[in-house]
Amino acid sequence: MNLEDFSLQNQIALITGGGSGLGFGIASSFINAGAKVIISGRREEILIRSAELLGKNASYIVNDITDFDGLPLFVNSIEETHGPIDILVNNAGINLKKDVQKTTDKDFFNVINVNLLSVFSLSRICAERMLRRKKGCILMISSMAAFFGIEKIVAYSASKSALTGLINSLVSEFAKFNVRVNAIAPGWIETDMFVKAIDNDPGREDRFRSRIAMGHFGKPKDIGNAAIFLCSDAARYVTGVILKVDGGASVYF
Repeated sequence: MNLEDFSLQNQIALITGGGSGLGFGIASSFINAGAKVIISGRREEILIRSAELLGKNASYIVNDITDFDGLPLFVNSIEETHGPIDILVNNAGINLKKDVQKTTDKDFFNVINVNLLSVFSLSRICAERMLRRKKGCILMISSMAAFFGIEKIVAYSASKSALTGLINSLVSEFAKFNVRVNAIAPGWIETDMFVKAIDNDPGREDRFRSRIAMGHFGKPKDIGNAAIFLCSDAARYVTGVILKVDGGASVYF
């Protein structure tokens, strides 16, 4: 095994929603693997703090991925300032917890707009440049909700399930140009938001743990390490894969 195959040295990665949670974990792992990282999001104060924590190989740009008309300028500004985007991580997303009967059409559309339509649009714009260069990697963030039913998240589940079809179509057109498209489906990961959600609900924490074959939650670096693999030369012959990083939760009964 050649450890250099796992290096992201001199790679430029754009990570949407990279200021917190899984996005920040992926950004940190990428920098440790040698990449230069641009994190984006809507809240500048969070991006500033995160970029400082990530160090000199990180920078940030404020952007709303649902501003579809502005996305070409967003990508152009990054490439003009930092160089060609080698890796796109479509991490930004939203959830909505409501019963099906209480989920309005507007609710549903808002989730699809962020989690699917913006992912397609940004991927298409970045891929246009990657295809010309015959080099690039696009990474999606899927979910366990794409594999089995979870109540009260119908819009989120639909958006993440749709990513599978999107990935398959992108692979069928992009693979011949050496542009790979993969996804990670995280399980229960100890992000700040997740820890806060279960801190005051021991029963909920126990229920989650009981669903995990390995019996414990994952860490953001578990997602980051999987992302390094899928975006590095170690996975140069891997495309169209949705990698479950869930401690066995999706197959445990």
